[in-house]
Amino acid sequence: MDWNLWALKKSVWVFHVNTGACNNCDIEIVNLLTPKFDVERFGIKLVGSPRHADALLVTGGGTRQAAVRLKEVYRQTAKPCIVFCMGACACGMGIFEKGYHMAGPIDTILRQVDPDAIIAYVPGCPPKPEAMIMGVVKALAALQPKEKYATERMGQAVVANPA
Repeated sequence: MDWNLWALKKSVWVFHVNTGACNNCDIEIVNLLTPKFDVERFGIKLVGSPRHADALLVTGGGTRQAAVRLKEVYRQTAKPCIVFCMGACACGMGIFEKGYHMAGPIDTILRQVDPDAIIAYVPGCPPKPEAMIMGVVKALAALQPKEKYATERMGQAVVANPA
């Protein structure tokens, strides 16, 4: 496994980007930092600069004004960078889909910059903090190939087809 990916899985520093959200998702993200959910136990830490971030937490549908800034923020993050689309608006523009001010879904905007961007979706309006934690943990688990993980953990050869 690439050491960048290994380090990313152990401690994810995230930068929060609001691209035109109604702030419900933002309130739930702040709720993740409270002692009740305490996401720092998973190594997830909110940072103040995209240059220090391994991942982006994006909320909102992607307005035209925010699309330019989102692309620039994505360029500033270290690669590989995981983008977590939090909420129905970030996943597919939600109720703002036909709005004149919308530039497009977050994944479409980011794929203009990086066609190979790693994007995870956490739907909901707003998604519950438990769903956000589960989405982040599942996305991080999906990054590592299972064959390598089993080999590294057990020290045994992996059988591709046990039948």
